[in-house]
Amino acid sequence: MDNKRIIVALDVPEADAALALAARLDPKLCRVKVGKELFVAAGPAVVARLQERGFEVFLDLKFHDIPNTVAGACRAAAKLGVWMMNVHASGGAAMMRAARDAVAGVARPPLLIGVTILTSLADDELAQVGFAGGAADNVERLARLARASGLDGVVCSAEEAQALRRATGDDFVLVTPGIRLATDARGDQARVVTPREAVRLGSDYLVIGRPITGAADPAATLESIRVSLEKAPA
Repeated sequence: MDNKRIIVALDVPEADAALALAARLDPKLCRVKVGKELFVAAGPAVVARLQERGFEVFLDLKFHDIPNTVAGACRAAAKLGVWMMNVHASGGAAMMRAARDAVAGVARPPLLIGVTILTSLADDELAQVGFAGGAADNVERLARLARASGLDGVVCSAEEAQALRRATGDDFVLVTPGIRLATDARGDQARVVTPREAVRLGSDYLVIGRPITGAADPAATLESIRVSLEKAPA
């Protein structure tokens, strides 16, 4: 298993803040996530600057459009040399296959991950936007579709990890946001777990933002989480 399971979410509004946070982290111990707000504010340059500092980047832009448009966006993102990127699985099989073909054309293709159901959505909200059934049913359905479409894995809550392992196999990557420490508030996430619990349930990579970036000593918090994961039961 990859020894850099932690992906630190640099969910800040501008490049200087992101680079200041990154300067307090060790790229040998974690990867970093660049999301929509930071990418819109700072553009591809912030990805390059993080890579220059030794970080592998998860570009979290969640593409969702017609297949040709998503393919073009994924091709451009892959050329940035990112380690991981994502698309919405609800865009459908044709869109996901187009994304997969697009990233396959670069020398070192990134991991291509499908977003299933956003962790901020509770079951009643899913019904409001037209999904039949609860989060778990929809996550599994979309994960199966992502696997069949050639994606490397999905973003999901750790609560669904065990079911997804059974549905998609051990070689399908599970990326879990909504990670909180035991003492943290839930924030805007409806479905959350602690790092050790996420690993126990089968998550491969943990996206952790505020518990690390909002800590007085981000490096110490990262190290504490990393050590706790080494002790997590298999």
